[in-house]
Amino acid sequence: MSKKTTTLRQKSASELAASSRGQLTFGADIVVQALEREGVDVVFAYPGGASMELHQALTRSKKIRTILPRHEQGEIFAAEGYARASGKVGVCLATSGPGATNLVTGIADAYMDSIPLVAITGQVKAEFIGKMAFQETDVLGMTLPIVKHSYLVMDVNDIARVIKEACHIAQTGRPGPVLVDIPKNIQQSKTQPVFPKDVDLPGYTPSYKADPLAIQEVIGLLSKAKRPMIYCGGGIISSDASTELLEFAERTQIPVATTLMGIGGFPETHPLSLKWLGMHGTVYANNAVNEADLLLAIGVRFDDRVTGKVEKFAEHGTIVHIDIDPSEMGKNKPIALPILSDVKYALQQLNKALPSDSAKSLGDRYTEWRKQIEAWRAQYPLAWKENKNDPEEIQPQAVIRMIYELTKGDAIITTGVGQHQMWTGQFYDFTKPRTFLTSAGLGAMGFGYPAALGAKVAFPDRQVIDVDGDGSFLMNVQELATAYIEGIAAKAVVLNNRHLGMVVQWEDRFYKGNRAHTFLADPKHPDREYPDLVKIAEGFNLPARKVTKKSELREAIQEMLDCKTAFLLDVRVPYTEHVLPMIPAGGTYKEIVTE
Repeated sequence: MSKKTTTLRQKSASELAASSRGQLTFGADIVVQALEREGVDVVFAYPGGASMELHQALTRSKKIRTILPRHEQGEIFAAEGYARASGKVGVCLATSGPGATNLVTGIADAYMDSIPLVAITGQVKAEFIGKMAFQETDVLGMTLPIVKHSYLVMDVNDIARVIKEACHIAQTGRPGPVLVDIPKNIQQSKTQPVFPKDVDLPGYTPSYKADPLAIQEVIGLLSKAKRPMIYCGGGIISSDASTELLEFAERTQIPVATTLMGIGGFPETHPLSLKWLGMHGTVYANNAVNEADLLLAIGVRFDDRVTGKVEKFAEHGTIVHIDIDPSEMGKNKPIALPILSDVKYALQQLNKALPSDSAKSLGDRYTEWRKQIEAWRAQYPLAWKENKNDPEEIQPQAVIRMIYELTKGDAIITTGVGQHQMWTGQFYDFTKPRTFLTSAGLGAMGFGYPAALGAKVAFPDRQVIDVDGDGSFLMNVQELATAYIEGIAAKAVVLNNRHLGMVVQWEDRFYKGNRAHTFLADPKHPDREYPDLVKIAEGFNLPARKVTKKSELREAIQEMLDCKTAFLLDVRVPYTEHVLPMIPAGGTYKEIVTE
Protein backbone atom coordinates (compact mmCIF):
# COMPACT_ATOMS: atom_id res chain seq x y z
CA MET A 1 0.00 0.00 0.00
CA SER A 2 1.25 3.47 -0.84
CA LYS A 3 2.30 5.63 2.10
CA LYS A 4 1.37 8.81 0.20
CA THR A 5 -0.92 10.94 2.34
CA THR A 6 -3.50 13.66 1.78
CA THR A 7 -2.05 16.68 3.63
CA LEU A 8 -0.71 15.52 7.02
CA ARG A 9 -2.80 12.43 7.62
CA GLN A 10 -3.47 9.05 5.97
CA LYS A 11 -6.39 8.76 3.60
CA SER A 12 -9.64 7.80 5.25
CA ALA A 13 -11.74 4.91 4.01
CA SER A 14 -14.19 7.36 2.44
CA GLU A 15 -11.36 9.07 0.57
CA LEU A 16 -10.00 5.75 -0.69
CA ALA A 17 -13.44 4.83 -1.92
CA ALA A 18 -13.78 8.21 -3.57
CA SER A 19 -10.41 7.91 -5.30
CA SER A 20 -11.56 4.68 -6.93
CA ARG A 21 -14.56 6.47 -8.42
CA GLY A 22 -12.86 9.45 -10.01
CA GLN A 23 -10.39 12.29 -9.77
CA LEU A 24 -9.88 13.85 -6.36
CA THR A 25 -10.57 17.56 -5.80
CA PHE A 26 -9.01 19.93 -3.29
CA GLY A 27 -11.30 21.12 -0.52
CA ALA A 28 -10.73 24.75 -1.54
CA ASP A 29 -11.94 23.98 -5.07
CA ILE A 30 -14.99 22.19 -3.65
CA VAL A 31 -15.89 25.37 -1.76
CA VAL A 32 -15.79 27.39 -4.98
CA GLN A 33 -17.67 24.78 -6.99
CA ALA A 34 -20.35 24.58 -4.30
CA LEU A 35 -20.76 28.37 -4.35
CA GLU A 36 -21.06 28.30 -8.13
CA ARG A 37 -23.80 25.68 -7.86
CA GLU A 38 -25.69 28.01 -5.49
CA GLY A 39 -25.65 30.76 -8.10
CA VAL A 40 -23.04 32.91 -6.35
CA ASP A 41 -21.50 35.25 -8.93
CA VAL A 42 -19.40 37.55 -6.74
CA VAL A 43 -17.29 37.09 -3.60
CA PHE A 44 -15.79 39.95 -1.62
CA ALA A 45 -12.52 38.60 -0.25
CA TYR A 46 -9.26 39.68 1.38
CA PRO A 47 -6.51 37.03 1.42
CA GLY A 48 -4.27 35.81 4.21
CA GLY A 49 -2.31 32.79 5.31
CA ALA A 50 -5.26 30.61 6.29
CA SER A 51 -7.37 31.48 3.24
CA MET A 52 -4.77 31.43 0.44
CA GLU A 53 -5.95 28.04 -0.79
CA LEU A 54 -9.46 29.42 -1.22
CA HIS A 55 -8.14 32.43 -3.13
CA GLN A 56 -6.11 30.16 -5.38
CA ALA A 57 -9.29 28.20 -6.09
CA LEU A 58 -11.19 31.40 -6.87
CA THR A 59 -8.64 32.24 -9.56
CA ARG A 60 -9.70 29.03 -11.30
CA SER A 61 -13.40 29.94 -11.32
CA LYS A 62 -14.96 31.06 -14.59
CA LYS A 63 -18.24 32.07 -12.92
CA ILE A 64 -17.34 34.01 -9.76
CA ARG A 65 -15.96 37.53 -9.74
CA THR A 66 -13.65 38.07 -6.79
CA ILE A 67 -13.50 41.65 -5.54
CA LEU A 68 -10.51 42.65 -3.42
CA PRO A 69 -11.50 45.22 -0.77
CA ARG A 70 -8.96 47.13 1.29
CA HIS A 71 -10.24 46.00 4.71
CA GLU A 72 -12.30 43.04 5.88
CA GLN A 73 -14.94 45.31 7.38
CA GLY A 74 -15.22 46.95 3.97
CA GLU A 75 -15.68 43.57 2.33
CA ILE A 76 -18.47 42.39 4.59
CA PHE A 77 -20.34 45.69 4.34
CA ALA A 78 -19.98 45.41 0.56
CA ALA A 79 -21.37 41.87 0.68
CA GLU A 80 -24.26 43.22 2.74
CA GLY A 81 -24.87 46.00 0.23
CA TYR A 82 -24.98 43.39 -2.52
CA ALA A 83 -27.43 41.26 -0.53
CA ARG A 84 -29.65 44.16 0.55
CA ALA A 85 -29.93 45.49 -3.00
CA SER A 86 -30.37 42.18 -4.80
CA GLY A 87 -32.11 39.98 -2.25
CA LYS A 88 -29.52 37.28 -2.98
CA VAL A 89 -27.04 35.92 -0.48
CA GLY A 90 -23.92 38.03 -0.04
CA VAL A 91 -20.66 36.11 0.28
CA CYS A 92 -17.39 37.27 1.81
CA LEU A 93 -14.13 35.54 2.62
CA ALA A 94 -11.41 36.36 5.14
CA THR A 95 -8.42 34.69 6.72
CA SER A 96 -8.13 33.54 10.33
CA GLY A 97 -7.36 35.68 13.37
CA PRO A 98 -7.54 39.43 12.63
CA GLY A 99 -9.12 38.81 9.24
CA ALA A 100 -11.98 36.94 10.86
CA THR A 101 -12.35 39.35 13.78
CA ASN A 102 -12.57 42.27 11.34
CA LEU A 103 -15.74 40.65 10.00
CA VAL A 104 -17.50 40.61 13.36
CA THR A 105 -19.11 44.07 13.09
CA GLY A 106 -20.56 43.20 9.69
CA ILE A 107 -21.83 39.84 10.91
CA ALA A 108 -23.57 41.58 13.81
CA ASP A 109 -25.02 44.14 11.40
CA ALA A 110 -26.43 41.43 9.14
CA TYR A 111 -27.86 39.63 12.16
CA MET A 112 -29.61 42.74 13.51
CA ASP A 113 -31.09 43.65 10.11
CA SER A 114 -31.86 40.09 8.94
CA ILE A 115 -29.61 40.14 5.86
CA PRO A 116 -28.74 36.89 4.01
CA LEU A 117 -24.97 36.53 4.28
CA VAL A 118 -22.42 33.72 4.18
CA ALA A 119 -19.09 34.62 5.77
CA ILE A 120 -16.34 32.09 5.02
CA THR A 121 -13.21 32.21 7.13
CA GLY A 122 -9.96 30.34 6.83
CA GLN A 123 -8.77 28.76 10.05
CA VAL A 124 -5.43 27.44 11.24
CA LYS A 125 -4.80 23.76 10.64
CA ALA A 126 -7.04 21.50 12.70
CA GLU A 127 -4.14 20.18 14.77
CA PHE A 128 -3.40 23.74 15.99
CA ILE A 129 -6.95 24.70 16.98
CA GLY A 130 -7.11 25.58 20.66
CA LYS A 131 -3.34 25.97 20.98
CA MET A 132 -3.09 29.73 20.41
CA ALA A 133 -1.32 29.22 17.11
CA PHE A 134 -0.32 32.24 15.01
CA GLN A 135 -3.46 34.10 13.90
CA GLU A 136 -5.79 31.64 15.58
CA THR A 137 -9.04 32.91 17.06
CA ASP A 138 -12.20 31.08 18.03
CA VAL A 139 -14.32 32.95 15.50
CA LEU A 140 -17.04 30.33 15.88
CA GLY A 141 -17.33 31.01 19.60
CA MET A 142 -17.08 34.78 19.41
CA THR A 143 -19.81 35.06 16.75
CA LEU A 144 -22.17 32.52 18.29
CA PRO A 145 -24.69 35.16 19.53
CA ILE A 146 -24.74 37.05 16.21
CA VAL A 147 -25.20 34.35 13.58
CA LYS A 148 -28.21 32.40 12.43
CA HIS A 149 -26.00 29.29 12.25
CA SER A 150 -22.31 28.44 12.07
CA TYR A 151 -20.05 25.60 10.97
CA LEU A 152 -16.50 24.47 11.74
CA VAL A 153 -15.69 22.08 8.89
CA MET A 154 -13.41 19.28 10.11
CA ASP A 155 -13.90 16.83 7.22
CA VAL A 156 -13.31 17.68 3.56
CA ASN A 157 -16.23 15.43 2.64
CA ASP A 158 -18.59 17.80 4.47
CA ILE A 159 -17.73 20.92 2.47
CA ALA A 160 -20.22 20.55 -0.38
CA ARG A 161 -23.10 19.88 2.00
CA VAL A 162 -22.13 22.65 4.40
CA ILE A 163 -21.93 25.34 1.70
CA LYS A 164 -25.34 24.35 0.33
CA GLU A 165 -26.86 24.36 3.81
CA ALA A 166 -25.24 27.70 4.67
CA CYS A 167 -26.71 29.41 1.59
CA HIS A 168 -30.10 27.83 2.27
CA ILE A 169 -30.20 28.83 5.93
CA ALA A 170 -29.04 32.38 5.20
CA GLN A 171 -31.87 33.01 2.72
CA THR A 172 -34.84 31.11 4.10
CA GLY A 173 -37.27 32.04 6.86
CA ARG A 174 -35.98 35.12 8.62
CA PRO A 175 -32.74 35.76 6.73
CA GLY A 176 -29.45 36.16 8.53
CA PRO A 177 -25.70 35.54 8.51
CA VAL A 178 -24.11 32.09 8.50
CA LEU A 179 -20.44 31.53 9.33
CA VAL A 180 -18.39 28.76 7.74
CA ASP A 181 -14.93 28.29 9.30
CA ILE A 182 -12.58 25.98 7.36
CA PRO A 183 -9.15 24.92 8.65
CA LYS A 184 -6.32 25.23 6.15
CA ASN A 185 -5.56 21.51 6.09
CA ILE A 186 -9.19 20.80 5.17
CA GLN A 187 -8.87 23.23 2.27
CA GLN A 188 -5.72 21.35 1.19
CA SER A 189 -7.25 17.89 1.55
CA LYS A 190 -8.62 16.01 -1.44
CA THR A 191 -11.75 13.98 -2.00
CA GLN A 192 -14.28 13.12 -4.68
CA PRO A 193 -17.02 15.66 -3.90
CA VAL A 194 -20.67 14.71 -3.75
CA PHE A 195 -22.87 17.77 -4.26
CA PRO A 196 -26.28 17.21 -2.66
CA LYS A 197 -29.35 18.17 -4.67
CA ASP A 198 -31.50 18.94 -1.64
CA VAL A 199 -31.09 20.25 1.88
CA ASP A 200 -32.18 18.01 4.74
CA LEU A 201 -32.18 19.84 8.07
CA PRO A 202 -34.39 18.06 10.62
CA GLY A 203 -35.98 20.53 13.01
CA TYR A 204 -35.39 23.54 10.78
CA THR A 205 -38.82 24.79 9.72
CA PRO A 206 -38.18 28.28 8.35
CA SER A 207 -41.54 28.86 6.69
CA TYR A 208 -44.88 29.27 8.43
CA LYS A 209 -48.30 29.94 6.95
CA ALA A 210 -51.00 31.96 8.63
CA ASP A 211 -53.89 30.06 10.19
CA PRO A 212 -57.10 30.69 8.17
CA LEU A 213 -58.98 31.36 11.41
CA ALA A 214 -56.49 34.08 12.33
CA ILE A 215 -56.96 35.66 8.91
CA GLN A 216 -60.71 35.76 9.44
CA GLU A 217 -60.21 37.24 12.89
CA VAL A 218 -58.23 40.10 11.35
CA ILE A 219 -61.03 40.73 8.85
CA GLY A 220 -63.44 40.90 11.79
CA LEU A 221 -61.20 43.38 13.62
CA LEU A 222 -61.07 45.59 10.51
CA SER A 223 -64.85 45.74 10.38
CA LYS A 224 -65.02 46.98 13.96
CA ALA A 225 -62.07 49.38 13.99
CA LYS A 226 -62.37 53.12 13.50
CA ARG A 227 -58.70 54.12 13.65
CA PRO A 228 -56.59 51.32 12.11
CA MET A 229 -52.92 51.67 11.19
CA ILE A 230 -50.36 49.52 9.40
CA TYR A 231 -46.91 49.52 11.00
CA CYS A 232 -44.52 47.50 8.83
CA GLY A 233 -40.81 46.81 8.75
CA GLY A 234 -38.00 44.97 7.05
CA GLY A 235 -40.06 41.78 6.88
CA ILE A 236 -42.02 43.33 4.00
CA ILE A 237 -38.81 43.68 2.00
CA SER A 238 -37.27 40.35 3.04
CA SER A 239 -40.37 38.46 1.92
CA ASP A 240 -40.84 40.52 -1.28
CA ALA A 241 -44.32 41.47 -0.09
CA SER A 242 -44.45 45.14 -1.14
CA THR A 243 -46.95 44.43 -3.94
CA GLU A 244 -49.26 42.59 -1.56
CA LEU A 245 -48.92 45.36 1.03
CA LEU A 246 -49.86 48.02 -1.51
CA GLU A 247 -52.93 46.04 -2.55
CA PHE A 248 -54.00 45.52 1.05
CA ALA A 249 -53.56 49.19 1.97
CA GLU A 250 -55.46 50.42 -1.08
CA ARG A 251 -58.30 47.93 -0.61
CA THR A 252 -58.72 48.84 3.05
CA GLN A 253 -57.69 52.51 2.81
CA ILE A 254 -55.56 52.09 5.94
CA PRO A 255 -52.57 54.47 6.30
CA VAL A 256 -49.08 52.95 6.38
CA ALA A 257 -46.04 53.85 8.49
CA THR A 258 -42.80 51.94 8.08
CA THR A 259 -39.74 51.46 10.24
CA LEU A 260 -36.32 52.58 9.03
CA MET A 261 -35.73 49.02 7.76
CA GLY A 262 -39.10 49.05 6.03
CA ILE A 263 -38.41 52.20 3.99
CA GLY A 264 -39.23 51.51 0.35
CA GLY A 265 -41.58 48.66 1.23
CA PHE A 266 -44.49 51.04 0.62
CA PRO A 267 -44.23 53.96 -1.85
CA GLU A 268 -43.68 57.14 0.14
CA THR A 269 -45.33 59.23 -2.58
CA HIS A 270 -48.61 57.37 -2.00
CA PRO A 271 -51.39 59.32 -0.22
CA LEU A 272 -51.64 56.57 2.41
CA SER A 273 -47.93 56.76 3.26
CA LEU A 274 -46.97 58.49 6.49
CA LYS A 275 -43.26 57.73 5.79
CA TRP A 276 -41.63 56.27 8.92
CA LEU A 277 -42.09 56.44 12.66
CA GLY A 278 -39.84 56.34 15.68
CA MET A 279 -37.28 58.64 17.27
CA HIS A 280 -36.78 60.77 14.15
CA GLY A 281 -39.87 59.71 12.23
CA THR A 282 -42.70 62.02 11.23
CA VAL A 283 -44.98 63.48 13.87
CA TYR A 284 -48.03 62.28 11.97
CA ALA A 285 -46.75 58.69 11.74
CA ASN A 286 -45.98 58.59 15.47
CA ASN A 287 -49.33 60.14 16.35
CA ALA A 288 -51.28 57.81 14.09
CA VAL A 289 -49.63 54.59 15.30
CA ASN A 290 -50.02 55.55 18.95
CA GLU A 291 -53.61 56.76 18.63
CA ALA A 292 -54.78 53.78 16.54
CA ASP A 293 -57.43 51.46 17.94
CA LEU A 294 -56.15 48.62 15.71
CA LEU A 295 -52.44 48.27 14.89
CA LEU A 296 -51.40 45.78 12.23
CA ALA A 297 -47.70 45.21 12.93
CA ILE A 298 -46.24 43.39 9.93
CA GLY A 299 -42.65 42.14 9.74
CA VAL A 300 -41.45 44.26 12.67
CA ARG A 301 -39.74 43.65 16.01
CA PHE A 302 -40.97 46.59 18.15
CA ASP A 303 -37.48 48.08 18.35
CA ASP A 304 -36.86 50.62 21.12
CA ARG A 305 -36.05 53.36 18.59
CA VAL A 306 -39.61 52.90 17.29
CA THR A 307 -41.51 52.34 20.50
CA GLY A 308 -39.74 54.67 22.92
CA LYS A 309 -41.27 53.85 26.28
CA VAL A 310 -42.52 50.44 25.26
CA GLU A 311 -45.34 50.11 27.80
CA LYS A 312 -46.86 53.33 26.47
CA PHE A 313 -46.45 52.42 22.81
CA ALA A 314 -49.78 51.94 21.01
CA GLU A 315 -51.46 51.56 24.36
CA HIS A 316 -54.90 52.45 22.97
CA GLY A 317 -55.03 49.77 20.29
CA THR A 318 -55.49 46.07 19.68
CA ILE A 319 -52.19 44.82 18.26
CA VAL A 320 -52.00 42.15 15.56
CA HIS A 321 -48.43 40.98 14.92
CA ILE A 322 -47.61 39.08 11.71
CA ASP A 323 -44.05 37.72 11.56
CA ILE A 324 -42.14 34.65 10.43
CA ASP A 325 -39.96 34.48 13.55
CA PRO A 326 -41.70 32.87 16.54
CA SER A 327 -39.15 34.39 18.93
CA GLU A 328 -40.45 37.88 18.14
CA MET A 329 -43.99 37.17 19.29
CA GLY A 330 -44.50 39.07 22.52
CA LYS A 331 -40.76 39.55 23.02
CA ASN A 332 -40.91 43.33 23.42
CA LYS A 333 -44.63 44.10 23.50
CA PRO A 334 -47.70 42.07 24.54
CA ILE A 335 -49.73 41.08 21.47
CA ALA A 336 -53.49 40.50 21.25
CA LEU A 337 -53.31 38.40 18.07
CA PRO A 338 -49.95 36.87 17.06
CA ILE A 339 -49.90 35.38 13.55
CA LEU A 340 -46.87 33.24 12.80
CA SER A 341 -46.47 33.39 9.05
CA ASP A 342 -44.45 34.38 6.05
CA VAL A 343 -45.55 37.99 5.57
CA LYS A 344 -46.16 37.65 1.85
CA TYR A 345 -48.42 34.63 2.35
CA ALA A 346 -50.37 36.30 5.16
CA LEU A 347 -51.01 39.42 3.07
CA GLN A 348 -52.07 37.30 0.11
CA GLN A 349 -54.61 35.51 2.31
CA LEU A 350 -55.85 38.78 3.79
CA ASN A 351 -56.36 40.20 0.31
CA LYS A 352 -58.32 37.11 -0.69
CA ALA A 353 -60.47 37.35 2.44
CA LEU A 354 -61.36 41.02 2.00
CA PRO A 355 -64.85 41.70 0.65
CA SER A 356 -64.91 42.87 -2.96
CA ASP A 357 -66.18 46.33 -1.96
CA SER A 358 -63.67 46.73 0.88
CA ALA A 359 -62.18 49.96 -0.52
CA LYS A 360 -65.58 51.60 -0.11
CA SER A 361 -67.02 49.79 2.89
CA LEU A 362 -63.89 50.02 5.00
CA GLY A 363 -62.62 53.20 3.38
CA ASP A 364 -65.77 55.08 4.25
CA ARG A 365 -65.58 53.76 7.80
CA TYR A 366 -62.10 55.21 8.25
CA THR A 367 -62.74 58.60 6.58
CA GLU A 368 -62.68 60.67 9.76
CA TRP A 369 -59.53 58.91 10.89
CA ARG A 370 -57.71 59.78 7.67
CA LYS A 371 -58.87 63.40 7.99
CA GLN A 372 -57.34 63.55 11.46
CA ILE A 373 -54.05 62.19 10.13
CA GLU A 374 -54.02 64.74 7.30
CA ALA A 375 -54.52 67.50 9.88
CA TRP A 376 -51.44 66.25 11.75
CA ARG A 377 -49.52 66.09 8.46
CA ALA A 378 -50.44 69.70 7.66
CA GLN A 379 -49.56 70.88 11.16
CA TYR A 380 -46.21 69.08 11.38
CA PRO A 381 -44.68 68.72 7.91
CA LEU A 382 -41.09 67.69 7.36
CA ALA A 383 -39.28 70.94 6.68
CA TRP A 384 -36.13 72.92 7.36
CA LYS A 385 -35.21 76.56 7.91
CA GLU A 386 -32.83 78.54 5.74
CA ASN A 387 -30.14 80.69 7.35
CA LYS A 388 -31.39 84.26 6.81
CA ASN A 389 -28.01 85.67 7.79
CA ASP A 390 -26.15 83.60 5.21
CA PRO A 391 -28.18 82.81 2.06
CA GLU A 392 -25.31 80.72 0.68
CA GLU A 393 -25.21 78.35 3.65
CA ILE A 394 -26.12 74.82 2.60
CA GLN A 395 -28.72 73.07 4.72
CA PRO A 396 -28.17 69.29 4.79
CA GLN A 397 -31.86 68.59 4.24
CA ALA A 398 -31.74 70.63 1.03
CA VAL A 399 -28.89 68.46 -0.27
CA ILE A 400 -30.97 65.30 0.18
CA ARG A 401 -33.99 66.86 -1.49
CA MET A 402 -31.92 68.03 -4.44
CA ILE A 403 -30.44 64.55 -4.89
CA TYR A 404 -34.00 63.23 -4.90
CA GLU A 405 -35.10 65.72 -7.53
CA LEU A 406 -32.10 65.20 -9.81
CA THR A 407 -32.32 61.39 -9.62
CA LYS A 408 -36.12 61.55 -9.95
CA GLY A 409 -36.30 59.21 -6.97
CA ASP A 410 -34.79 56.40 -9.04
CA ALA A 411 -31.49 55.66 -7.31
CA ILE A 412 -30.19 53.17 -4.79
CA ILE A 413 -29.18 55.16 -1.73
CA THR A 414 -26.88 53.88 1.00
CA THR A 415 -25.94 55.77 4.14
CA GLY A 416 -23.50 55.77 6.99
CA VAL A 417 -24.89 56.26 10.49
CA GLY A 418 -25.78 59.59 12.07
CA GLN A 419 -27.68 62.73 11.22
CA HIS A 420 -27.21 62.30 7.48
CA GLN A 421 -28.85 58.87 7.76
CA MET A 422 -31.97 60.35 9.35
CA TRP A 423 -32.15 63.27 6.90
CA THR A 424 -31.87 60.86 3.99
CA GLY A 425 -34.79 58.84 5.34
CA GLN A 426 -36.80 62.01 5.85
CA PHE A 427 -36.20 63.96 2.65
CA TYR A 428 -35.68 61.33 -0.06
CA ASP A 429 -39.01 59.74 -0.99
CA PHE A 430 -38.42 56.04 -1.60
CA THR A 431 -40.96 54.23 -3.75
CA LYS A 432 -39.37 50.82 -4.26
CA PRO A 433 -37.95 48.15 -1.94
CA ARG A 434 -34.20 47.58 -1.72
CA THR A 435 -33.36 51.18 -2.62
CA PHE A 436 -32.60 52.48 0.90
CA LEU A 437 -29.69 50.52 2.37
CA THR A 438 -28.66 51.46 5.88
CA SER A 439 -27.30 49.95 9.07
CA ALA A 440 -30.47 50.24 11.12
CA GLY A 441 -30.33 47.84 14.06
CA LEU A 442 -26.61 47.93 14.83
CA GLY A 443 -26.03 51.50 13.63
CA ALA A 444 -22.53 50.77 12.33
CA MET A 445 -20.60 53.81 11.15
CA GLY A 446 -18.52 53.13 8.05
CA PHE A 447 -21.30 51.11 6.45
CA GLY A 448 -22.30 53.52 3.70
CA TYR A 449 -19.60 53.52 1.04
CA PRO A 450 -18.68 49.80 1.10
CA ALA A 451 -22.41 49.01 0.93
CA ALA A 452 -22.70 51.29 -2.09
CA LEU A 453 -19.91 49.32 -3.78
CA GLY A 454 -21.78 46.06 -3.20
CA ALA A 455 -25.06 47.51 -4.46
CA LYS A 456 -23.35 48.88 -7.57
CA VAL A 457 -21.83 45.47 -8.28
CA ALA A 458 -25.31 43.97 -8.05
CA PHE A 459 -26.79 46.69 -10.28
CA PRO A 460 -24.04 48.20 -12.43
CA ASP A 461 -26.56 50.13 -14.56
CA ARG A 462 -28.31 51.80 -11.61
CA GLN A 463 -27.30 55.09 -10.01
CA VAL A 464 -25.91 54.19 -6.57
CA ILE A 465 -25.12 56.97 -4.10
CA ASP A 466 -23.75 56.83 -0.58
CA VAL A 467 -25.03 59.78 1.47
CA ASP A 468 -22.57 59.96 4.32
CA GLY A 469 -21.20 62.03 7.16
CA ASP A 470 -17.54 62.90 7.42
CA GLY A 471 -17.08 60.84 10.59
CA SER A 472 -18.78 57.77 9.19
CA PHE A 473 -17.17 58.06 5.75
CA LEU A 474 -13.64 58.18 7.16
CA MET A 475 -14.11 54.85 8.91
CA ASN A 476 -13.84 52.97 5.61
CA VAL A 477 -12.34 55.63 3.34
CA GLN A 478 -9.82 53.06 2.09
CA GLU A 479 -12.56 51.50 -0.04
CA LEU A 480 -12.11 54.34 -2.53
CA ALA A 481 -9.21 52.21 -3.74
CA THR A 482 -11.57 49.30 -4.32
CA ALA A 483 -13.88 51.58 -6.32
CA TYR A 484 -11.02 52.72 -8.55
CA ILE A 485 -9.22 49.42 -9.06
CA GLU A 486 -12.41 47.40 -9.60
CA GLY A 487 -14.08 50.08 -11.73
CA ILE A 488 -17.14 50.37 -9.46
CA ALA A 489 -18.84 53.72 -10.13
CA ALA A 490 -20.49 54.21 -6.74
CA LYS A 491 -20.84 57.88 -5.79
CA ALA A 492 -20.36 59.43 -2.34
CA VAL A 493 -21.92 62.65 -1.05
CA VAL A 494 -20.36 63.61 2.28
CA LEU A 495 -22.39 66.04 4.39
CA ASN A 496 -19.31 67.46 6.03
CA ASN A 497 -19.86 69.39 9.27
CA ARG A 498 -16.44 68.44 10.73
CA HIS A 499 -18.17 67.00 13.79
CA LEU A 500 -19.80 63.80 14.96
CA GLY A 501 -23.14 65.43 14.24
CA MET A 502 -25.58 63.16 16.03
CA VAL A 503 -23.45 63.05 19.17
CA VAL A 504 -23.17 66.86 19.02
CA GLN A 505 -26.97 67.03 18.81
CA TRP A 506 -27.29 64.93 21.96
CA GLU A 507 -24.64 67.08 23.65
CA ASP A 508 -26.70 70.15 22.82
CA ARG A 509 -29.97 68.59 23.99
CA PHE A 510 -28.92 66.63 27.05
CA TYR A 511 -25.40 67.70 28.10
CA LYS A 512 -25.67 71.51 28.07
CA GLY A 513 -23.63 71.73 24.87
CA ASN A 514 -20.46 70.41 26.48
CA ARG A 515 -18.23 69.04 23.70
CA ALA A 516 -16.76 65.68 24.62
CA HIS A 517 -14.41 64.71 21.79
CA THR A 518 -16.80 65.29 18.89
CA PHE A 519 -14.73 67.75 16.82
CA LEU A 520 -13.11 65.95 13.88
CA ALA A 521 -10.92 68.72 12.43
CA ASP A 522 -7.62 70.04 13.78
CA PRO A 523 -8.31 71.61 17.22
CA LYS A 524 -5.05 73.57 17.04
CA HIS A 525 -6.03 75.06 13.69
CA PRO A 526 -9.84 74.82 13.57
CA ASP A 527 -10.11 76.85 10.36
CA ARG A 528 -7.65 74.67 8.48
CA GLU A 529 -8.89 72.22 5.86
CA TYR A 530 -8.49 68.94 7.74
CA PRO A 531 -8.80 66.34 6.49
CA ASP A 532 -8.96 67.40 2.86
CA LEU A 533 -11.40 64.88 1.39
CA VAL A 534 -10.85 66.11 -2.16
CA LYS A 535 -7.11 65.46 -1.90
CA ILE A 536 -7.80 62.07 -0.35
CA ALA A 537 -10.02 61.11 -3.29
CA GLU A 538 -7.46 62.40 -5.76
CA GLY A 539 -4.85 60.29 -3.99
CA PHE A 540 -6.99 57.29 -4.91
CA ASN A 541 -7.11 58.60 -8.51
CA LEU A 542 -10.81 59.48 -8.30
CA PRO A 543 -12.54 62.75 -9.20
CA ALA A 544 -13.87 64.88 -6.35
CA ARG A 545 -15.27 68.33 -5.65
CA LYS A 546 -15.91 70.51 -2.63
CA VAL A 547 -19.05 72.67 -2.41
CA THR A 548 -19.44 75.49 0.10
CA LYS A 549 -22.12 77.66 -1.54
CA LYS A 550 -25.76 76.86 -2.12
CA SER A 551 -25.62 78.45 -5.58
CA GLU A 552 -23.08 75.80 -6.65
CA LEU A 553 -24.92 72.79 -5.25
CA ARG A 554 -27.22 71.76 -8.10
CA GLU A 555 -24.49 71.91 -10.73
CA ALA A 556 -22.09 69.97 -8.50
CA ILE A 557 -24.58 67.17 -7.82
CA GLN A 558 -25.31 66.91 -11.53
CA GLU A 559 -21.59 66.68 -12.28
CA MET A 560 -21.36 63.81 -9.82
CA LEU A 561 -24.36 62.02 -11.33
CA ASP A 562 -22.99 62.39 -14.86
CA CYS A 563 -19.55 61.05 -13.94
CA LYS A 564 -18.87 57.56 -15.33
CA THR A 565 -16.60 56.61 -12.44
CA ALA A 566 -16.79 56.78 -8.68
CA PHE A 567 -16.96 60.38 -7.44
CA LEU A 568 -16.65 62.12 -4.07
CA LEU A 569 -18.70 65.25 -3.40
CA ASP A 570 -17.69 67.08 -0.21
CA VAL A 571 -20.60 69.33 0.82
CA ARG A 572 -20.00 71.71 3.71
CA VAL A 573 -22.96 72.00 6.08
CA PRO A 574 -23.37 73.62 9.52
CA TYR A 575 -22.72 71.48 12.59
CA THR A 576 -25.44 73.38 14.50
CA GLU A 577 -28.28 71.78 12.52
CA HIS A 578 -30.35 69.20 14.42
CA VAL A 579 -32.42 66.28 13.13
CA LEU A 580 -36.04 67.02 13.96
CA PRO A 581 -38.54 65.79 14.95
CA MET A 582 -37.00 63.87 17.83
CA ILE A 583 -38.49 61.73 20.58
CA PRO A 584 -36.03 61.63 23.51
CA ALA A 585 -34.74 58.14 24.30
CA GLY A 586 -37.22 56.29 26.49
CA GLY A 587 -39.87 58.96 25.91
CA THR A 588 -43.28 58.75 24.29
CA TYR A 589 -44.72 60.29 21.15
CA LYS A 590 -46.29 63.03 23.28
CA GLU A 591 -42.80 64.26 24.20
CA ILE A 592 -41.70 64.71 20.59
CA VAL A 593 -39.50 67.75 19.92
CA THR A 594 -40.27 69.68 16.74
CA GLU A 595 -38.33 72.93 17.30
